[in-house]
Amino acid sequence: MSVHKASDVKKITTHQLQEMKNRGEKIAMLTAYDYSMARIIDGAGIDVILVGDSASNVMAGNETTLPITLDQMIYHASSVVKAVKRALVVVDIPFGYYQGSSGEALRSSIRIMKESGGHAVKMEGGSEIKDSVLRILSAGVPVMGHLGLTPQSIYKFGTYTVRAKEEVEANKLLEDALLLQECGCFAIVLEKIPATLAKKVSASLQIPVIGIGAGPDVDGQVLVMQDMLGITKDFKPRFLRRYADLNTVITGAIGNYVKDVKARDFPNQEEKY
Repeated sequence: MSVHKASDVKKITTHQLQEMKNRGEKIAMLTAYDYSMARIIDGAGIDVILVGDSASNVMAGNETTLPITLDQMIYHASSVVKAVKRALVVVDIPFGYYQGSSGEALRSSIRIMKESGGHAVKMEGGSEIKDSVLRILSAGVPVMGHLGLTPQSIYKFGTYTVRAKEEVEANKLLEDALLLQECGCFAIVLEKIPATLAKKVSASLQIPVIGIGAGPDVDGQVLVMQDMLGITKDFKPRFLRRYADLNTVITGAIGNYVKDVKARDFPNQEEKY
C-alpha cells in the first residue's frame, strides 16, 4: 500500500459522495467514537465516519441509544474529528435534542458543528421532522436522513425486527425518502428493511442511499465498527459480517500479559532502564 502525505489526501465531501453515486462507485461507511480508532479507520480508506448514537450502547453500555446526551455526542465527535484527514464525519443528533421544535434542532446542530468540528449531522425520521430538517439546512448544516428501523423510536416499535414489510409502511418510507431529498438532505441511511424496497428507494432517489441490513442494491454500506471487528460477541444479526475476531485476540493478549506479570517474566532485562 502506498503512503500518502497529509497534503496529498483528498478530503471527502458531500459533493464527492454525490459524484460517487453518479458513477456507480459504492460508499463505505463505519462508526467511530474515539481518536485512536478513528485514526485507524480513516487511514484505512473509509469514505464516511459516523459518530453514531450507538456510542450509547457500545461505549457506555446502555440498552438503547436513548440515554446518550448532546454533550456526550459532542465529546465523541470532537475526538474523532481530531484524527480524521480524509473521511466525511457525520454526527448523530441524539434523542430529545431535535424532536421538540425546529429551533431546538437548529441549536443542537449548531452546537455539534461548532464544538466538535463535525461535517454534517444525521437525524431519524421523515415527514414528522421536515420542519427541523429545513431549519437546519437553512443554516448551512448538511443533513443525512435515516429511515426504516430508527433505534431512537425503539419503544414505539417495541422490536428490532425488519421494518416496512407491509405495503402501507413501505409506501410511507418511499414518500419520506423523496421528501427528505426534496428538503435538501445529501444522503439517507436505510436500516433493516427488505432488500427489494431498498433497491426501489435507491433507484428513485438522486442522492446517495446507505444501507445497513438493506441488501446490496444501495449506494453504500454502514456497520458499527465494534460489530464488524468482532469486539462485540452477543450481537448477531443476519446483515452483520465480522471481518475480524478482536474479542478473542484482545482477550488472549491480556491473558498473556497477566500470565507474564504473575510469572515475573515482564518486564525482562531488555525492557528495563
